[in-house]
Amino acid sequence: MTVNPSNAAAIAPNPLLLGKGLPPFDRVRPEHVVPALTQLLADLETSLTQLEATVRPTWEGLVEPLQDIEERLRWSWGIVGHLMGVQNSPTLREAYETIQPKVVEFYNRFGQSRPLYDAFKRIRDGEGWVALESAQQRIVESAIRNAELSGVGLEGDRKERFNAIQLELANLTTQFSNHVLDATKAFSLTLQDKDDVAGLPASLLAFAAQSAREAGSPEATPEAGPWRITLDFPSFGPFMQHSSRRDLREKLYRAFISRAASGEYDNSQIIERILALRQEEAELLGYKTFAEVSLASKMAPTVDSVEALLEALRQPSYRAAQQELEELKAFAASRNAPEGSDLKHWDTSFWAERLREERYSLNDEELRPYFPLPQVLEGLFGLVHRIFGITVTPADGEAPVWNPDVRYFQIANDQGDAIAHFYLDPYSRPAEKRGGAWMDDCIGRAKVGGTLRTPVAYLVCNQTPPVDGKPSLMTFREVETLFHEFGHGLHHMLTRVDFAGAAGINNVEWDAVELPSQFMENWCYDRATLFGMARHYETGAPLPEKYYQRLLAARTYMSGSATLRQVYFSTMDIELHHRYQPGGSETIQQLRDRIAQTATVLKPLPEDAFLCSFGHIFAGGYSAGYYSYKWAEVLSADAFAAFEEAGLDNDAAVIETGRRFRETVLALGGSKHPMEVFKAFRGREPNTEALLRHSGLLQAA
Repeated sequence: MTVNPSNAAAIAPNPLLLGKGLPPFDRVRPEHVVPALTQLLADLETSLTQLEATVRPTWEGLVEPLQDIEERLRWSWGIVGHLMGVQNSPTLREAYETIQPKVVEFYNRFGQSRPLYDAFKRIRDGEGWVALESAQQRIVESAIRNAELSGVGLEGDRKERFNAIQLELANLTTQFSNHVLDATKAFSLTLQDKDDVAGLPASLLAFAAQSAREAGSPEATPEAGPWRITLDFPSFGPFMQHSSRRDLREKLYRAFISRAASGEYDNSQIIERILALRQEEAELLGYKTFAEVSLASKMAPTVDSVEALLEALRQPSYRAAQQELEELKAFAASRNAPEGSDLKHWDTSFWAERLREERYSLNDEELRPYFPLPQVLEGLFGLVHRIFGITVTPADGEAPVWNPDVRYFQIANDQGDAIAHFYLDPYSRPAEKRGGAWMDDCIGRAKVGGTLRTPVAYLVCNQTPPVDGKPSLMTFREVETLFHEFGHGLHHMLTRVDFAGAAGINNVEWDAVELPSQFMENWCYDRATLFGMARHYETGAPLPEKYYQRLLAARTYMSGSATLRQVYFSTMDIELHHRYQPGGSETIQQLRDRIAQTATVLKPLPEDAFLCSFGHIFAGGYSAGYYSYKWAEVLSADAFAAFEEAGLDNDAAVIETGRRFRETVLALGGSKHPMEVFKAFRGREPNTEALLRHSGLLQAA
């Protein structure tokens, strides 16, 4: 697709130039991207130049006009970025990649504006500083820090090189993400014989037959096949748990760990280049490593403090994971499995599920019928009404959507006033939608010209879609994921801050931003919450009490392995961005093997290339920050412990604690430092005891 920017007027009106309100997804097309952004960037360049020439070191003279420039670009470019995640296509990619360098150049110009930087510093150092609210002060301080991290202090060749690095990194991270999506789509396993699908549950057989029909086998049925298995997680995960064909598990596993590691989608050299550029960027900014750059804007003060937390979690989780692996080996041997006590990577999910069934009389497939998406939403909305006093109602049809499966909802306060909205895009669409789950900002809360603009969030999941006329029947992990993303959404939507730069998740340190999301996951095990949503989709019968008790008993099952896995990923991330030297004596594979010695109990295969699909750190916001999940989980577990101490069956106490959580953690957004926010809720600083207890690792510690 080639679009001449001079023809922008011919595409009229361009929906990406509206600049405010709900995105017109029913009208946005890839061909709108280049002309709209070309025109917008030219307009914003003029506005920025005028502001630099007339800037006054006051809130009204600097921050408000600058916010207007930022938000106009964020609105248009945000829509394009969102569609790249949920409706990816070759034409959209081409448009995105055509205009992305211009967007990066503008952000560099914006971030390196010396007149604006000097004006921010004059606000901070001026007499009016003490009169500003804490949110305003945090916005100013962040603007100064962000300018410094954007290279505002660089001159000449150093500035030119820094900007070239930003352009190249933007291109490489986009390539990385596209390669993962394409490599995931490129592999599939079409199974023809009944023996090939031995052990697979009915839900996966139906899903695999539907996938086969979509891929060009209209005759496919759940009973007779053919069945198409992919690397998309709603297909890959259940197959690895349930397939009794060890050879096929191995084939699928090897394909999964080698995604984007060879051929036309190879990310291995991209990784080396990204790491080299990030290290060079850090040195240009006066830091020793990129990890130090990353932590300059986070809650954790130093790399040492991050590594201290990871080591505090590694020791108990390693001991627990060792014991868990030995238990799996013994169980497999007791069942006379050929793999016996020599379990491989493609065996652990299968035998972990078999042992879970044996020990707790529980498996994901038995639970699925009790968790159809509509009822899970009903239970989730009932919970937030109970603890936060808000009411969620459908608002479908009030906003254009990018796919027919997308829902739109309203959130109202206890007076019935609409205070926020959100989109929900729940289902996996491997042909166009990247994997994982996320929340993103569509519209942020702000006072604009004396009028309050209410927030709108995107909530995106990749759960099992409806199959053969049945609703989406969710695994319990998919339920937890939905609660997790809704927690992020609440953080964005329930803010009380009226300054856009500190409302919701804006200006919240990255390693604290997972607090509300991980906090919400805990409620999946709360009796009132669970029974408020768990009913059989056909009969309406509530979840049997025995299943609830088994869920509680199994909550910490394999938690040592799960915790150690996160520690392993986090440690890899920090090492790559703090000690690894691209082109040095230690290769990435050697570094991985060194870390694996103490952070895994089943050493990775030589060909394991999981880093080639590790989008969090190479295409997302978690570079030198993946530890944030565990850092914030300490906060979230301790926050939920406040409800446990109040008494989860004491409705009045739960409501009172919930309102306090809403008025602090959710309402204050980025207006205060996360430690201040946490102490305002909890009355003290956090500790790791609740996390270790919830994970069943307290004794192991």
